[in-house]
Amino acid sequence: MITRTSLSTGWTLRIASDAVASGVPEHVLAALPVPATVPGTVHTDLLAAGLVPDPYVDRNEITLDWIGRTDWCYERSIDLSAAPEEELVIAFDGLDTVATVTVDGEVIARSENMHRRVEVSVPVGLRREDAVLAVRFDSAWRFGEAERDRVGALPNAYPAPFNYLRKAASNFGWDWGPTLVTAGIWRDARLVRGTAPAIRRVSPTVLVEGPVGIASLAVELDRPAPVPLRLRAELAGTHVAVDLEPGARTATVRLEVQDPELWWPHGLGAQRLYDVVVRLDESGHDGGPDGGTPVDEWTGRVGFRSLRLDTTPDADGTPFVVVVNGATVPIRGANWIPDDCFLPRVTEERLRVRIGQAVDANTNLLRVWGGGVYESEAFYRVCDELGVLVWQDFLFACAAYPEDERLAAEIEAEARDNVERLMPHPSLVLWNGNNENIWGWFDWHWQEALDGREWGLGYYLKLLPEVVADVDPSRPYWAGSPYSGSMELHPNDDDHGLTHVWDVWNQVDYTVYAHHRPRFVSEFGWQAPPAWSTITRSVRDAPLTPTSPGMLHHQKAEDGNGKLERGLVPHFAVPESMTDWHFAMQLNQARAIAFGIEHFRSLRPRNFGTIVWQLNDCWPVTSWAAIDGDGRKKPLWYALRSSQATRLLTIQPTDGPGGAAAAGTDGPRGLALVGVNDGGEAWREYVTVRRLRFDGTVLAELTTRIVTDRFGSARVELPDALARPDEPGAELLVAETSTGVRTERFFREDRDLAYSPARFTTTVERVSDDTVLVTVTATTLLRDLVLLPDRLSPSAEVDDALVTLLPGQAHTFTVRGLPPGQDSDLVERPVLRTANDLVVPSRDR
Repeated sequence: MITRTSLSTGWTLRIASDAVASGVPEHVLAALPVPATVPGTVHTDLLAAGLVPDPYVDRNEITLDWIGRTDWCYERSIDLSAAPEEELVIAFDGLDTVATVTVDGEVIARSENMHRRVEVSVPVGLRREDAVLAVRFDSAWRFGEAERDRVGALPNAYPAPFNYLRKAASNFGWDWGPTLVTAGIWRDARLVRGTAPAIRRVSPTVLVEGPVGIASLAVELDRPAPVPLRLRAELAGTHVAVDLEPGARTATVRLEVQDPELWWPHGLGAQRLYDVVVRLDESGHDGGPDGGTPVDEWTGRVGFRSLRLDTTPDADGTPFVVVVNGATVPIRGANWIPDDCFLPRVTEERLRVRIGQAVDANTNLLRVWGGGVYESEAFYRVCDELGVLVWQDFLFACAAYPEDERLAAEIEAEARDNVERLMPHPSLVLWNGNNENIWGWFDWHWQEALDGREWGLGYYLKLLPEVVADVDPSRPYWAGSPYSGSMELHPNDDDHGLTHVWDVWNQVDYTVYAHHRPRFVSEFGWQAPPAWSTITRSVRDAPLTPTSPGMLHHQKAEDGNGKLERGLVPHFAVPESMTDWHFAMQLNQARAIAFGIEHFRSLRPRNFGTIVWQLNDCWPVTSWAAIDGDGRKKPLWYALRSSQATRLLTIQPTDGPGGAAAAGTDGPRGLALVGVNDGGEAWREYVTVRRLRFDGTVLAELTTRIVTDRFGSARVELPDALARPDEPGAELLVAETSTGVRTERFFREDRDLAYSPARFTTTVERVSDDTVLVTVTATTLLRDLVLLPDRLSPSAEVDDALVTLLPGQAHTFTVRGLPPGQDSDLVERPVLRTANDLVVPSRDR
């Protein structure tokens, strides 16, 4: 029988004895070795030992650069005694990154790839009871720089050498992340022993053909069968056995299930998962289903669903449409980066919270971005269970990559390993070749710098698609994001494939989203600072300002604050106080992304997908995220929930690009009410559209009907009585159905609106130890009413935000996590805010 013993305990960490310890503080040298955690990282081990400060606080990141430039060694004792006929294998699911594995000083394995599993047989001569297992990690900085010298410098969006080795690129710093170059045994490790072969992997290809679900299980053993063996597989009450002759190492087991329950993305059906068991038996030639001696067992889960990517050319160009179980699925997605710089801290519990937040924001796809990692089994397991589609990038981002033989072999092995590993998960629906590298070749002056040298295109157009086709032909592959389907087309062509829209954040106002008409937009974003309590935990500047040292250190984007302020000016004056600046930037981020999503969705059927940059953060930082580095929801999260609703109403211009989107102009302003239906059933509902003064007086009204099939849209042209205001600065449109689907549209930007100071009445009621109800009744128009309860207690959270009320209307907010004694503060500034506050001064209510 095969046994697997965890190697998670008993480790210590020290500096490698022959390493150059330049820059290592004396107190650290004196304290080493220290206990080490597996899975873990050097940074977190030193942090746990109290030897270094929190790298997420203030500017500590800078003072800890020496960690990534030092060589480290993990050690533990291990019992490797074994009978002569026993096989001993040490298996590491992840070594970060330049690793040498030794037993009693003898090298048994080397690895230069964070993203591959390492399995090594222990030689007979090293099998003893009191052996010492060690893993040395050489500095990834030094390795990458040496490789750059060896192959020659290649274009890179950042100065670090991440494109010369197989390590998470974002470890070297990004425009939202710190430079914290990690090392360590970052995924599980174990000792595998037995006298018979072990099941090394099971890779299921799962298909649906008519009423039949087919699971074809490719099984690989860790070594050839020494004697006849039998594989037995069980799925949904179906049992199949396959005999292996001596010398065989692989086999395929095919199981068929009649009328299986299908796995669906959330919102379109259930997420039915089936347990799969594969057993390996010795002998078993008795023909019975239970004969033979058990040797090893693999268990997993699969889901039956059909999948294809529709890129069939049409009259407008090349669509990009995900089709699941025959249904065209409109994508409402978010880009996913590593949820922590120190990946072992991302537990399954944490993933359930974060991915649950995505689901609650009506997100149905997460794109695992190519500068991070191939995500964990726990990540995919949670996505399987919650019905979240996953698009997994291969790990290439924002740089030219060498195509020399050494790196190419490493990349092929990495790709095969991860495609095999992730095959069981029905949530995985796309493999993507790279992030922005094809765009870089076209537009970032790479061609002059490369002067004809290879830069990675061979990976994206040949190696990677061949691996996917060979290992997992059931899943589609796309060469890059952005990419138009051919090197003959510009990768950011709105008419073809995938588009990234970054001119808006970098150069112009967010209303310019309306000038873009992409078939599928896989990146677009707008920045804002994190929650107030996240800032005050991680930045201790006194005074705290947008440009104080700690705040600027936690703003990694080039001219980030400048872009924030230039992006605010068309809508609001830039506030002088930190409190108002913080709220204004968060509000503007929410408005910008909601504007973009609503516009892109209104293009249906031309557009079938948006993937906002980004869902999450890896540390406390001013960034494009909807959920900050401490896991708190920014106002953007609430805007995502509204703009990604399954049934969306939006009012859009009809007089060409920009049109009425360019609020404040006085030209022709055709407007249309657009209903977008991402649900699996038709939408038939009456809608009332009113033009109102800010005091609530109705100036014009229309009742019409939204009629759209599933996954469709409907457009109703609005008459001039609604579309043309008498006083653009004092009127708005409100459209609402009887079931509460609602949208508003103003005719001017906030700075040009005749807001009254926010006036309202409130009631506050604590209904349990953990829950407070806050009801706000408007006396004047209140636009984008927000409660920020984390300013009172870091654990407090509100259920709703960005609520617009007309005079006489009321809304009840539910606040959870606020300790008793602060309830009345919930209805005072700076906790209760409205857009009005940023235009006209508040006065007593």
